[in-house]
Amino acid sequence: MNLYDSLTDIHALEAELLDFERKYGIRSETLYAAYIEGEEPEDENWVLDFGEWASIYRTWLSRQAEYRNEVQRIRQSSSGLKGLIKVSYAAKSATLTGRL
Repeated sequence: MNLYDSLTDIHALEAELLDFERKYGIRSETLYAAYIEGEEPEDENWVLDFGEWASIYRTWLSRQAEYRNEVQRIRQSSSGLKGLIKVSYAAKSATLTGRL
């Protein structure tokens, strides 16, 4: 997965997380901490949502780590921020061209 695709994936996951946060009125990190500690939802109707929400958050954490690692790798081999933007822009252009 290139840098642009990772960023696109992160944004899509964040949109889903935001939907859950608005629905339940708490931040995703709060739900996730309670979920991994085994806390049960107050309402049976929330069980599926909480499972999906936790899964999306876990995927978001993973994508964030992948993104950070890739940024670090590119910055070290491509002359800092300028090289990073160049690589990311090229990946974006290739991705968008491939979709046409």
